[in-house]
Amino acid sequence: MPADLQEKTDRYERMLADALAVAEPRPPADTPLGEAAADVTEMAESYLDDGRHFRDDGDPVNALASYSYGYGWLDAGVRLGLFAVPDDTELFTT
Repeated sequence: MPADLQEKTDRYERMLADALAVAEPRPPADTPLGEAAADVTEMAESYLDDGRHFRDDGDPVNALASYSYGYGWLDAGVRLGLFAVPDDTELFTT
């Protein structure tokens, strides 16, 4: 059965927003890795904002793509050790 676009877009928006809420940068902000963590956070937040803009404009396909890209940025940052996340979360592929 094909995935429902509306449900999937809703789910990915929630996943990205939840992931941003729990991911805490590990390196000190004034270090190169701290700056990288800030860049990753900025990208993920920008994609979340873009997705919401696309959704408001009636474009769920690009909204879903934006949420997916933002989540990918943040998940990669977690995998690289730029962020601390709760052990009991299933939001990330750690």
